[in-house]
Amino acid sequence: MNEQIVARHWLAHFTPKAAPALATSTVLILARIWNANGAEHSVGNAVLMTALSLAAATAGACASVGRAGDPVIAGTAFAASGALAFAGVAGYADGMPLPLLLWSVATAGAYGLAARYWRTDRRDRVTYERHVSDRREERAHIERVETIRGTTQVEVARTGAAYAESLAQALTARAMLPGFDPRALESAGLPELPERRDAA
Repeated sequence: MNEQIVARHWLAHFTPKAAPALATSTVLILARIWNANGAEHSVGNAVLMTALSLAAATAGACASVGRAGDPVIAGTAFAASGALAFAGVAGYADGMPLPLLLWSVATAGAYGLAARYWRTDRRDRVTYERHVSDRREERAHIERVETIRGTTQVEVARTGAAYAESLAQALTARAMLPGFDPRALESAGLPELPERRDAA
């Protein structure tokens, strides 16, 4: 089987690994821009971000309850809640140490959660590739067996045809010999040979 070989670009391989750091860094940069534009020590902005964070956490809790809960929606809601809380604190604080500490904790947490999904994805991919490889080997084995069987049948047919042709030539050559008498062979105990019609 011919397979298309697709080489992944290094950027396509690196981007998913950098996504958690890019996301938390983007939130930190936007929060500090917001801080420089009047969010520092603004109680109203802090209350707004707290309310939005609590609403997102509540949505995540509701999405994860019961049998009909969707883990993707729940995870997205909890991630949004954490991002809003992080942005609120980073926008409210007046210095960089607390926002940087929260950024490092958020980045480590994001990588911890992402590593779990990467492991699951890698396990599923390895299982799929192993399954495809096993199926390929099984089909290749069946093809080899069928090829051998077909070749054997062709060779047997050729051998039978060659034997029949050689036998016919031998019988014809023997019948053409001068002094050949089929009755003498019968009297010697050999099987009866059919008489030539043109001899009659």
